[in-house]
Amino acid sequence: MNKHFLLWGIIFCSINCSGQKKIALYFENIANGKKIVLNDCVYSNIFGEKYTITKLKYYVSNICFVTKAVSEIDKKVYLIDASKGDSIVKRVGRKIKGISFLLGVDSALNCSGAQSGTLDPLNDMFWTWNNGYIMFKLEGKSDTSKADKNRIEQHIGGYKGAYKTMRKIFIPIDEKYFMNKNSLTIQLNLDEYWKGINEIRIAENPVIAAPGVLAKKAADNFTKIFSIKN
Repeated sequence: MNKHFLLWGIIFCSINCSGQKKIALYFENIANGKKIVLNDCVYSNIFGEKYTITKLKYYVSNICFVTKAVSEIDKKVYLIDASKGDSIVKRVGRKIKGISFLLGVDSALNCSGAQSGTLDPLNDMFWTWNNGYIMFKLEGKSDTSKADKNRIEQHIGGYKGAYKTMRKIFIPIDEKYFMNKNSLTIQLNLDEYWKGINEIRIAENPVIAAPGVLAKKAADNFTKIFSIKN
């Protein structure tokens, strides 16, 4: 699968006596009903604003397959990057009610000092020790942008008080649907970013680059942006 389309695969161990099964979990980004290709496609939001995408990255953490029993939470933080494809190994039970995860990095990790791996500042997803991590980064260009060089920079972050931008995502999964699946694909629909709960117009706010009211409004749309692909 093309690396632009397969962002993350979470490969789970094979069926054993505890009732667990092997399944691959993929994250896939779409806009206008098609898979996102960086630097190579023109998209249009609900306001008719055309744009291209040069970068799309976001953090996913606290992944948990919700079951009827006690569910284990994966505390690791994963950086999903539209320019790459990666995988991790985990286990999953059979009786699944849904999947939950945090879009972003929890507050404790935002103020835990220098870190490595996906949280390394070299990944270009960190502002300062005061402002913390960028939870979601979208960059590109649009003729409707009034910023220099028609740029779009949606750097959504903030982990303090009223301006927290981490959002818990829960996607229900029908158990019968899940039983016969060897893989699941979670889709991020970028169309819902521009108008989910709140309106984010490129002409009005091409650049969001600090915690605050605008970042919080954009983050509120994260709860509507994910779904399970049919």
